[in-house]
Amino acid sequence: MSKVAVVYWSGTGNTEAMAHAVVEGIKEAGSEAELIQAADFDATRVMDFDAFAFGCSDQGDEELEETEFEPMFADVELMLDGERVLLFGSYGEWNAGEWMVDWKERTEKAGATVVETCIAVEAPSEEELAECRRVGALIAG
Repeated sequence: MSKVAVVYWSGTGNTEAMAHAVVEGIKEAGSEAELIQAADFDATRVMDFDAFAFGCSDQGDEELEETEFEPMFADVELMLDGERVLLFGSYGEWNAGEWMVDWKERTEKAGATVVETCIAVEAPSEEELAECRRVGALIAG
């Protein structure tokens, strides 16, 4: 049984809802999940987990949230070399979801294997939450 860190930042609750669905999928697959807000996670905790699910909504011009999530991710990304990672989050209708493409490339450059990505426009629909549960099961391995 693997232990997965589900680390997220959510401004409106949309990405938080996705994080909860990811946790459900991990647990349904028989693995352990710990739901952690980005402000409560750092590089000292990476070795405690077998896989990672990171969730952040896009901000402004298709960027990760810059005061809590980005500093945390910058702190841990080089420790993700060889790790299995899931990326998820929501974005506004005014953007195109490019932040997820950039984030995936950045994570892969750090040496991680991005198992899957999962995105939603604004509040996740029931179908998008079901997709979060599906990819949660994938990262559980």
